[in-house]
Formats: sequence, C-alpha cells, structure tokens
Amino acid sequence: MPTIAFSLRDLQHLTGRKITVEELHELAHCGKGDFEGYDEETDEAKIDFGDTNLPYLWSAEGFARLLRGILGLQKGIPEIKVNKGDYQVIVDKSVMNYRPYIACFAAKGKKMDDYLIKQMVQLQEKFCESYGRRRQKVSIGLYSYRRLKFPVHYKAVDPLSIEFVPLEFKAKMNLKEILAEHPKGKDYAWVLEGFEKYPVLIDDKNEVMSFVPIINSNFTGKLEIGDEDLFFEATGIDEEAVNLAASIFAYALHDRGFQIYSVEAKYPDKKITMPNLKSESIQIKSEQIKNLFGLELKESEIKHLLEKAQYDFSDWKVKIPAYRNDILHPYDVIEDIGIAYGFDKIKELPLTTFTHGSTFKLNEFIDKIREIVVGLGYQEVLSAILTNKEILYRKMNIEDFGTIEIDDYMSETYSVVRSWLLPNLMEVFSKNKHVEFPQKIFEQGLVNSRKGDEIFESHRIAIASSHEDVNYTDMRQALDYIMRCFGLSYDIEEAEHNSFIEGRVGRAIVKGKKFAYLGEINPQVLSNWGLEMPVAALELNLTELFEVMEQR
Repeated sequence: MPTIAFSLRDLQHLTGRKITVEELHELAHCGKGDFEGYDEETDEAKIDFGDTNLPYLWSAEGFARLLRGILGLQKGIPEIKVNKGDYQVIVDKSVMNYRPYIACFAAKGKKMDDYLIKQMVQLQEKFCESYGRRRQKVSIGLYSYRRLKFPVHYKAVDPLSIEFVPLEFKAKMNLKEILAEHPKGKDYAWVLEGFEKYPVLIDDKNEVMSFVPIINSNFTGKLEIGDEDLFFEATGIDEEAVNLAASIFAYALHDRGFQIYSVEAKYPDKKITMPNLKSESIQIKSEQIKNLFGLELKESEIKHLLEKAQYDFSDWKVKIPAYRNDILHPYDVIEDIGIAYGFDKIKELPLTTFTHGSTFKLNEFIDKIREIVVGLGYQEVLSAILTNKEILYRKMNIEDFGTIEIDDYMSETYSVVRSWLLPNLMEVFSKNKHVEFPQKIFEQGLVNSRKGDEIFESHRIAIASSHEDVNYTDMRQALDYIMRCFGLSYDIEEAEHNSFIEGRVGRAIVKGKKFAYLGEINPQVLSNWGLEMPVAALELNLTELFEVMEQR
C-alpha cells in the first residue's frame, strides 16, 4: 500500500485553496487513502493509499488534481495540450522478444528544484514497485534532454558489449558487472533472468542513457536542480501499462507548469506518436445508480457529480481521463459518483424481507473459539483475504509453500489468496507501533493453499502478543486454555519454522493431527516489519480441530 509524503503548503498551491490538516484527514478518503499524520515543523503530510489501482494519486500533483474536482475548483477531465515535438525514438526489433513497449514525451519550461525532483522520484518508485510489479511490467526513466542527442535508440545488446558509469558510481561497468555489483543490479537482476541480450537506451552520440530496467547513466540519466528540459520514457511488457505511466507523468509535469511535447516512436513495422492521452468511454444507466445506492438522481445531478470526480459526461456516456485505467465496469464509475455524493449522506433503507436461518456446527465451534480468545484479552482484527507474496513469505522469512495466485491481477497489493493468517497480524503490529503496549490481537478466517493441482481451504485462527516480556509460554498458556475449554489433550513436538526463533517454536498435535504452530517470532521477521518489540504467536487450524471434536 503506497504511502506518499508531500508538503501541505505545496498541496495547497497545487489545489488552489487553503486546506487544513483536519480537512486533509477527510479528503484523503476521497482517494481511498488514510491520513497518516502531519509534521508541523517540516510541513510534511503523509497519506497511505490502500487502492493500488489508482497510481496517479501517488504524488502531490495527482492528489491535488483529485481535490480540485472534489472541492469544485475544476470540472471534468483536466485539459492538457500536447505540443508537436521534434523528437524520435527508434525501437529496434531486437527488443521485441524482451521488453517490446516504450512510451515517451518531452517536457520543458519549468526549472526543477530539490523538492520537485524528490516528488518525481517518489512517484517513479511507487509506480514501478507496485503497479509496475517491481519494474518487470513497467520501469520509468527521467532525463535532462539537453545532454541527449536525438534520435534515441532502444535496442537489446550483448551484456559484455557496452560499458558506462551507472548512477551514483564513478567507474565504468558492463551490464553483467552491474547486475552482479550495483545495488540496483542485485535488486532487479531477476527481471532479466533468462535473457540472452539486455535492453538499453542509447542516444545518437552513442551515450548510454539507461540499462533498462536496472539503472540510468550517471551522466545522461541524472536529474539535477535547475534542469528544465526533461525527457520521459517508460518501457515494459504491457503496452497499456506503459502508456498509463506516460499519461500520469505528463499530467503531473503539466500540473507543475511544464509544456508537454510529443515524441515519435519508430517501430520496425509502425510509427506511434506519444504520449497517448486518448480518453476511453463507458455507458452507464440511472437504474444502475439506483440499484447500487438507492439514489434517484436527475441527469443534471449525475453530470455534476461525475465532473467533480473528473469525468466528462454526455448522453449517459462517461469519458474517462487518460491517467486512469481502473474502470472495467459501469459500477466502477458509479462508485466514484457515490464518493462525490458522499456515502455518509446516503440514507439507510428499512428491511423488506425476513427469513429464518441456522448456523453450521463448524461456525458455532469457531464462534466459541473467538469468544474464548476475546476472554483471554485479545482484540480481534479483520483483513482482506487477498494479499501478496511480499507479506506472506519474504517478510515472514519463509519459502512459498503453495500459493493460489491471481493470473491477471490489477493490483500488486492484492495479487494472491492468503495461505496463512499470521502475516496479517504482523502487518497490524507494524502499523500500530505508536499504540500503547502490550498489544494482543487475533484474527479468524479462511485460508487457501495449493498442493500440486489440488486446492485446500481451511478455517484458521492466529493469535499474537507483543510486549517487552512476551515469550513462548504466553502462547502455550493460551493454547492450553483453549484446549481445556473443549476437554482436549494435546502434545507438543519440536519444530522448524523460519518465521520463529529456532528452539522457541513447537508444533501442537491432537490425536495424530498437527494442527498448530506456536512460538516466538524470529528477530529477522521483526526487522522486516520494522518492529522493535518482541512478538509471540500461534496459528491454529480450526477445520482440523473441529474434525477431531466431531470424532469423539
């Protein structure tokens, strides 16, 4: 979930209106964000945007653009003029099998200062890491084009055939050396795994601009204070995503006062003028708004709300701005109508039907477990069933043990189905370091895992405690109490689990079934989550425990 930082004064300048900290707290919700705080001394505000389908918001420029609409300072899709530029990028056929798409534009007329450079780098990094799937799907480069000689050439080369000085280095290195020795090379070498040739951008003087998608040149690929003539490029394996990156940055720089100039990409079989800021359209119906929100709005009211949400609207056709590609269904647009209207203003409706129901025995058992854990002083939390491998495995210091992945996911944050619950609790701890200790939390829910071609679903409960004296005994006592409440005896065997401290982790067994892990969390895992306080935890398979209960 990308968290952006910006100057509140700068946001006010971009928005064109004074915004208080209290207003900012509420306005963040219009972009599905959570206000993370404001430092009066530095004037820095932070917002955590939970929806990674809206990458244009990951900058002060994009967020201010949204606010101008919500606050009624701007109607409809913001206008942006693209001037005809005399710039060309020649795309060699050698990149077609590696990283075939590129989108570019030039921007000029405004000098870069330190703050603006940091804002552009922030947007670049947030976009590439999250939406760009850690640079595999999309990577971005910004350059001062006064150092470039056009046309620019985009091609794939032998890893040993080219040397240049990478960003923040002093000595020349070939591409193989960069992957082996440069910090960015080590971080992103996996993107080029299996490639015989590596993609590069080179200007017409044969100066290397960038080793795509790893690192820019320290000469041509370094933005400096005072630069006012910029060249933007995005490359990747997804043409739509590459064009989206160009649209977002073109609008962001335009909002800063830059003039945008087109670039022609010359492919082996076609020519394309960029950036592509063409707007798509989608049809909506008033019945859909009524069905979703219970609102009977006049066409003029719908037009007003859509213009606040920065769409153009005519004859029930909604025009979508080029910097958004998250609109897949009319309800996606109607959701924005609800945000602009204000969900808090929608009145509740009375119940019109009444039915009798009953609870499954498994659910009754689960509810009893939850009540017991609440009685032990733990607070229940709820999290999404969709998550990502970063949270499930890398931060938890373990290997993937069978994940169900979404084939064509829209958001890196929600790209897989959770396979266990404890990572969710660690994330909660990481976001509540400022809250008083001890912290005792639990979550109950479904998890899914894959073994070969089979999918397994089970109900689980994870329990975790964090304070300076927490240890293995805390979890053993919690498990003892739960099992005694149901008249069950169990055994503990030594176990290995890299999320826990070696020698301080056990596996609980009842009637031959291994149904729980419990122990003290590994310091490496704590470090991965930015936690300083110790954590002890257990995770219990309720489905298997219920089966034992039923067999008695």
